[in-house]
Amino acid sequence: MKTDGIIISSSNDIRRAFCDYFISKGHTPVESSSLIPHKDQTLLFTNAGMVQFKGLFLGEERRNYKRAVSVQKCLRAGGKHNDLENVGLTGRHHTFFEMLGNFSFGDYFKEEAIEFGWEFLTEVIGLPKDLLWITIFREDEEAAGIWRKKIGIKSERIVRLGEKDNFWQMGDIGPSGPCSEILVDQGEEVGCGRPTCAAGCDCDRYLELWNLVFMQYDRDKEGRLNPLPKPSIDTGMGLERISAVCQGVYSNYESDLFAPIISAISDLSERSYGEEGKGDFSIRIIADHLRAIAFLISDGVLPSNEGRGYVLRRIIRRGARHGRLLGIQDPFLFKLSNVVIDIMKHAYPEILKSRERIGNVTVGEEERFLDTLDQGIRILGEIIQELRAKGRDMIPGDTLFKLYDTYGLPIDLIQDIVREEGISLDEPGFKSAMEEQRHRARMAGGFKMEKGDPQYTKIINDYGETNFIGYDYLEADMQLVSIIKRGKDEEIHEGSGPPDIIKSARVGDEVELIFNQTPFYGESGGQVGDRGEISADGVQVEITDTVRPIEGLFVHKGRVVKGQLRTDERYHAAVSARARLNTARNHTATHLLHAALREVLGDHVRQGGSLVSPERLRFDFTHFSPLKREEIDRIEMLVNERIMTNTKVVSEIMGAEEAINSGAMALFGEKYGDKVRVVSISDFSRELCGGTHCKVTGEIGLFKLLHESSIASGVRRIEAVTGDEAYRVIKREEETLNGIAELFKASPQDLTSKAKRLLSSLKEKEKEIERLKGELSSKKTVNIEDKVRSIGGIRVFADKIDSMGMDDLRLFGDSIRGKLKSGIILVGSVTNGTASIVIMVTKDLTERFKANEIIREIAPVIGGGGGGRDDIAQAGGRNTEKLDEAMGKIYEVIEKRL
Repeated sequence: MKTDGIIISSSNDIRRAFCDYFISKGHTPVESSSLIPHKDQTLLFTNAGMVQFKGLFLGEERRNYKRAVSVQKCLRAGGKHNDLENVGLTGRHHTFFEMLGNFSFGDYFKEEAIEFGWEFLTEVIGLPKDLLWITIFREDEEAAGIWRKKIGIKSERIVRLGEKDNFWQMGDIGPSGPCSEILVDQGEEVGCGRPTCAAGCDCDRYLELWNLVFMQYDRDKEGRLNPLPKPSIDTGMGLERISAVCQGVYSNYESDLFAPIISAISDLSERSYGEEGKGDFSIRIIADHLRAIAFLISDGVLPSNEGRGYVLRRIIRRGARHGRLLGIQDPFLFKLSNVVIDIMKHAYPEILKSRERIGNVTVGEEERFLDTLDQGIRILGEIIQELRAKGRDMIPGDTLFKLYDTYGLPIDLIQDIVREEGISLDEPGFKSAMEEQRHRARMAGGFKMEKGDPQYTKIINDYGETNFIGYDYLEADMQLVSIIKRGKDEEIHEGSGPPDIIKSARVGDEVELIFNQTPFYGESGGQVGDRGEISADGVQVEITDTVRPIEGLFVHKGRVVKGQLRTDERYHAAVSARARLNTARNHTATHLLHAALREVLGDHVRQGGSLVSPERLRFDFTHFSPLKREEIDRIEMLVNERIMTNTKVVSEIMGAEEAINSGAMALFGEKYGDKVRVVSISDFSRELCGGTHCKVTGEIGLFKLLHESSIASGVRRIEAVTGDEAYRVIKREEETLNGIAELFKASPQDLTSKAKRLLSSLKEKEKEIERLKGELSSKKTVNIEDKVRSIGGIRVFADKIDSMGMDDLRLFGDSIRGKLKSGIILVGSVTNGTASIVIMVTKDLTERFKANEIIREIAPVIGGGGGGRDDIAQAGGRNTEKLDEAMGKIYEVIEKRL
């Protein structure tokens, strides 16, 4: 494609020019949100620029702007939108990508959106007008008219397409509308060559650059399209594509966003890129996956076996496997992640701050996978042997899927291994298992009803937001504006059916109450909702929880225990003071704990999640190894030291950017408005937080760390208590200690030394018992010749002994081997529901007969597996009733080897 006249070509310049252009058109710049959607259960990952504005489009949220521009980090790998399997096959599919977008929330519409898009591409970027084509929805005459009359596009360059290509909708119901796409003709040389090739063809000639979505309808449950009162605009253009086009290359991987990464992979693997074939394919996959890995980990995702963590694990393992295909044997992704960071650090400074964590998480997962990969190859060998033993020659589809999914063995690698073995693969069965897995992934990331039912949106639109006064008051008078009554089995977050909005409620009714203001804190940021009581003359409601189903609306869940509730009447609210105090203790202690963790373990510690309730606190954080006892003690001491200083806890409202620049820590994945609340504890802790806290740290009283554990790769969890509960825990531990001291007839101070002496004495006695058992085994009287059978001149001893463990079997076998001089020994026994066998081969016969090979043929009979050396091997299994059959098989196995 010709690039004459291109004004801007580098990705950094395009990114900057895009934002500057739309700012000049009155748009507010909005930073990219996290790859983890904020309070959105419909998506695994942020997959488009509009995701962070969904609440605005749905009318659930208000902001102080009607026009916005953003460059959004996106990921399409898992759930409904999944490009993972296409990566590397084309030059334009990616897992991670950046989406340039401009948005209008009931402000400008089609004409301005089209004019902006055309002007930016042709005047700011400098794309040749004669290379640009337009697609529209076939019925959108308004858009066609604007392109022809306002922009001057000839009718033959405007292509009408159907609903599949040019009609967008958020879900089965809700906002929707026609689209118009701007395409660039890259030339015949990159086309499919078919005579019918034209705009709308799937080949790369007519490449989609920019999609303009005109949200003008609201699709209802019957499928009807009702005009929206305030139509909106959502546009998206991939930075990778526009960069490649402006740089005159036909593949995104040749653009400046990928070229340094591909060069580094080529240097490390000593494979030149551009030679085509499997090498280029693997290099593209690694280059793409490196970007996804870096940004996922930077945004707080860690490898695990479910959800987002599973996607990250798959991406890391897929990249590592393709490194093996390039001849890279050792972990390498963690090294190359630095190249990604250096390319992206100016646009996304947070990725630079996460450099150490990205490297540590990646190398840890790579090492585990490479071990698993080797283990998978060994297991494949055992599967082949087991199939042969059963007279079969095909690996079942579910077994193939387990090798692929659990051990990372791709089908092509399995095929290479089994080809020489005469074993075939049940590929249809494998594909079926793969499709089931994809279906589960789609269900995990597919559309679900959000926490906010339509009734909540209606209430907030009719009555406005709830005024929260709970930072200053625990009691207040307030007006009841709405009552929601659900079916018996419905929960507030389910959306299983439309609840009833009612005017009154009686004794026994389970209700959700919305007031004009409230002192009740609604569940948010890990802190549970307040509980308490609503009352008036002759009326009493027990409030069991308070939630915020949509931003700005506080919903009080409770049960009417006295009288009758009516809307538009005033009631007195009283938050449970004891529960609120205990919650505040745990929340302030959580901030102290976070700061103490960073001081003791390092700045890589980041909050991964939390729970703050009146009873306890739970804190998940990033760290790569179990905490040592001295680290736990140091953290607990630091928190209690800060409690004892009785430091003032200060909260203040400030601009989000000012707060971050002042050093306040933000929780990744949380969405913050223009104004934020900052909670500071001297110079020790400073965090963005909307929760309730103590006025001074001394109110916490006492902090007791209960448990420290792992919940995922690279994620640790601490559970702790404060105040009264901490005191009770210490008293219980003291009572337990005193009880043990009485049993040992020692004081608590002397308990450790006495326990050590007793344990030492027990170990000595255990050794003596083992020694005596060994002597008994070796002296066991067996007439060897009665148990020996000669097979082709090879003496084979086989004997089944009652209730003898594996260690004792080995001792017994050793004693027989010493007496037999030359031959093969098989001894077996059943104990504790397990059949055990040991095979020994005397040194003179190990060249012809190997114990580890013999055991593999016998072990399946008892339903187990085994292994060992040439001269000794052992196996165990649960089929105890088959032990006699296994013992008898030794003669058949020896005879085959003669």
